[in-house]
Amino acid sequence: MRLLSSLDAKDRRLLFWFLGVGIALAVLIGLLVPDGDANDNPLPSTYLAGQHGARAAYETLLRANYPIERWERPLGELAATAGPDTVVIFAEPFSREAEDVKAVRQIVERGGRVLSTGYWGGFILPGGAPDTPKEFNFAACKLEPEGLDPLADSGEVWMVPEATWQVGNPAHRTQYGCAGQPAVVEYSYGQGYVVWWASATPLENGSLARAHNLDLLLNSLGPRQGHHFYWDESLHGEVRSQWSYAAGPSLTLLRIGLLGLGVLILFSFSRRSGPVRELPPPPRAAPIEFLEALGSLYRNAGAASTAVAVAWERFRRHALRLCGLRPGPLGSAELATVIRRRFPVAGPTLETDLAACEEASWGETIEPRDALKLIQALHDHEHDLLAAAKPGSHSSHSTGNYPNQQERAS
Repeated sequence: MRLLSSLDAKDRRLLFWFLGVGIALAVLIGLLVPDGDANDNPLPSTYLAGQHGARAAYETLLRANYPIERWERPLGELAATAGPDTVVIFAEPFSREAEDVKAVRQIVERGGRVLSTGYWGGFILPGGAPDTPKEFNFAACKLEPEGLDPLADSGEVWMVPEATWQVGNPAHRTQYGCAGQPAVVEYSYGQGYVVWWASATPLENGSLARAHNLDLLLNSLGPRQGHHFYWDESLHGEVRSQWSYAAGPSLTLLRIGLLGLGVLILFSFSRRSGPVRELPPPPRAAPIEFLEALGSLYRNAGAASTAVAVAWERFRRHALRLCGLRPGPLGSAELATVIRRRFPVAGPTLETDLAACEEASWGETIEPRDALKLIQALHDHEHDLLAAAKPGSHSSHSTGNYPNQQERAS
C-alpha cells in the first residue's frame, strides 16, 4: 500500500517536495540561530547565563530570600501600585519613551527606590544628568570610594564604565569614581531614592563574584525587610506577553511553516484550470426507468384517476382528429357515436370502455389495477383506429357506402 494513495501522483510528489524543503529549513534555522546565552550578548538580562548576563545575580537574590520578581509588563502598571516598599532594578535599560520616563519618576516620587545603570539608565531617572565619558576606557577599572555614605563602604569594586555623571548638583552625591569621573551616584528625589551606576558590570555573571561587587549590589538595593524587589525586563527591547513564551526558533519555524503552507495551497489551486479528474457524463434514464418513475409517482400520490383522465383526454383528441373533427368537450356516448360513423369496424367494447374511462376520470377511488386496464383498453382502441385509418384498409372501402355520413362527419 502506497503512502497517501488517495492523492494524485503529482500532488503526492509536490507534497513530498515541500516536506523536504521544510525539514531542510528547520535544520538550517537550528544551526544558524544564535545562542541566546553566548558571551558576546552584552544584555544584562536575568534570562541569560552568558558572561554579560545577570542570571547569577537574580538567582543569588532569590536564594537569599529576597522577595524579587521579574517585571515584564509596561512600567505604567508598576508605577500605579508603587510605594515606599518598592525597589526596582534597571540594568542597562534602553528607552526614549516619555511614558517610561514618567513611570520611573512616579515610582520615585511615591517613595520607591531605583537602581539604574548605564547612559540610558541615567536618562530615564528623574533629575538625572548622565554624560558620555571624556576618556574611553574599555578595561576594568578599580573604583575609588569618594563618598561618606554607607554605600561608599561596600569595599573593593571593579567596573567597566560606559558613561559618566555631570557634577554640579549638590543633591547628587558621588560614592565611587573612576579616573576622576563619577561612577556610582546616589541622591534623593521626592520621597524616593535613586542609585546610578556607570555600567552594569558589577552585577554581571562574569564580574559578580569579583572583589565586593555583590556587596555594592546589596547596598544599592537597601534593606531586605519590608521591601518588594522588581528586576525590570520590559526595557530590554520588548515587553513580554503570553506570546513571548513562544518566541525564538519555534515561532520562526511556525511562521516559515505557515508561509510554506500558504504557498503550497496557492500553487496547488492555481497550477491547473480544471478539476483533477474529468467529470463523469450525466446518466440518461432508459424509457422503462422513466415509466417506472412516473408510475411510482402516481402510486405514491394515489392519483390513479388522474392517469386515467390524462389517457382519456389524449384518446379523445386523437380520435376526433382521425374523424376529421376539431377537439371539443364531447362525452363518451357522443364520442362513441362519432367513431362508429367513421370507423364501423371499431371494437365491440368501445362504448363500454369509453363510458368507464369517463367515469373513472372524475372519480377518486379507482384501484390502480382497474386504472391500468382502462388505459390499456384505450391504447388498444387507439391502435385499431390507426390501423383502420390507413389507406387501403377494409374500413376505408366500407365507409364509401355512406357518403352522407362522411359529409356529415366532415
